[in-house]
Amino acid sequence: MSLLTSLRPGGRHGVPSTESRDPIGYLVAGLNRLAQSDLLDRVGLRRPAEQAVFSVTRSGFKTITAASRGFSSAGKKGQPGVRVAPAPAKGVFDLTPTEDEQMLVDVVRELAQEAFRPAAADADEACAAPDDVLAASLEVGLPILGVPEALGGISEERSAMAGTLVAEALAHGDMGLAVAALAPGSVATALGLWGTDAQQQTYLPAFAGSDVPAAALALNEPTVLFDVLEPATTATRTADGYVLNGVKSLVPRGAQAELFVVGASLDGRPVLFLVESSTAGLAVEGDPAMGVRAASLTRLTLTDAAVPADAVLGDNQGEAYLECVRLSRLAWCALAVGTGQAVLDYVTPYVKERHAFGEPIAHRQSVAFMVANLAIELQAMRLVTYKAASRAAAGKDFAREVALARTLCADKGMQIGLDGVQLLGGHGFVKEHPVERWYRDLRAVGVMEGSVLV
Repeated sequence: MSLLTSLRPGGRHGVPSTESRDPIGYLVAGLNRLAQSDLLDRVGLRRPAEQAVFSVTRSGFKTITAASRGFSSAGKKGQPGVRVAPAPAKGVFDLTPTEDEQMLVDVVRELAQEAFRPAAADADEACAAPDDVLAASLEVGLPILGVPEALGGISEERSAMAGTLVAEALAHGDMGLAVAALAPGSVATALGLWGTDAQQQTYLPAFAGSDVPAAALALNEPTVLFDVLEPATTATRTADGYVLNGVKSLVPRGAQAELFVVGASLDGRPVLFLVESSTAGLAVEGDPAMGVRAASLTRLTLTDAAVPADAVLGDNQGEAYLECVRLSRLAWCALAVGTGQAVLDYVTPYVKERHAFGEPIAHRQSVAFMVANLAIELQAMRLVTYKAASRAAAGKDFAREVALARTLCADKGMQIGLDGVQLLGGHGFVKEHPVERWYRDLRAVGVMEGSVLV
């Protein structure tokens, strides 16, 4: 084995194992190998070597992720972009998917079962989604689901309902991989909803092309009692545009992302900003969490990051930001429904096959009632989520509906994960069974803001 082969990326701490390693990366790997040697103790260099590994790792990771493709400016600045029409009202309360929606869901469900589910455990361990899985998600058109047809997408009307169904189907395979696959499309959808003509013409052709850029929403922040509607990240006006300062956490695929939608406070109001990864003052580092680990979560630090005046996405009064938060929360509700369904589908046959005291444990009322409660709460989560999505797709106010859905999905989603682990007994605590991972993922629904939207 050659020296360079032995120093290849290891896929830990939010850094994908598929990443190529530059000279800084090999230096870090070499220093790590040296730090493991007892030679350092014999010559009294243990402390200096450990400090070198720490310093180079942090600065090197930030340096190698500050690169981006060159997005060529196009379109007319200040002119409104293309907008899709609201979905037509059916006149009756009917949440049955349309024929097109059902066909899309069938394709995505097959992707989730054949690609996501088998790769989920390794992706969770490596904190990275496999390239072939991400490539498969691009083939089914996930990035352009919410992009208007006039801009190269497939959306003829507001796609909140279709996006909700897709997110649910993907999460049935794995929530972490679903977040990783949906992140670029979330930015493309945001551009379709609120982008100006110049912003759409500059960025959306890349999402509709063959080389889709990684991209991410960055709304979450690592602060105590964080309120997404009052971000600590600030935007200050300058003669040329704005300067952003702050820290964003739990940003999916940040190390690979070439475009971010960042939430910041401007004149006391929350506003969305488009920030390219090549922007000076932008640094990214691994930020792995308890769950959703396959999404390669990262922390985004902005230090006097200057963006142009036309970097504002939507309005500067907070309306677009508020709608973005609501659509993101709707997406997380859909992810909770999909993962909760995976838990129910896994534990139901398990309790029928698992024997104790000479009979299946499903014959015990306490077990049977617990499984029944899973199904009841899951159906309630699905119905309130679908209702909020249908109102969003129709262009109606859905603030109340999405608030109810998020409260229910955050509470009952965590309970479903907890009960799933409990029903498996000791098996629920080991990684041989996927329920412990789904439990960790479901904990994210109540704390994650942004990252994905429908």
